[in-house]
Amino acid sequence: MYAIYKLQFAMSDKSADRGHREEKTMPDKNLRIKSARVAKDMSQADLAEKTGVTRQTIGLIETGKFNPSIQLCISICKALDKTLDELFWEE
Repeated sequence: MYAIYKLQFAMSDKSADRGHREEKTMPDKNLRIKSARVAKDMSQADLAEKTGVTRQTIGLIETGKFNPSIQLCISICKALDKTLDELFWEE
């Protein structure tokens, strides 16, 4: 019974939020990746090719919708001539 109530509450909560979406800001680390890429005059496709992922993956990382593996973080840093601290450390 509790599970049904919890599901109904969650559904009613979601329906109340429809049409009222908060705009989320991009986390600093994602801005740092994009800024470093732009500073090196690289497109998302260029960075993707250097790191072995798709352009869409780079776009998702830059918008904060995908958390890259540590190996991908290292590849991004090497491609952008940055350290892990410079691009990924949250202060």
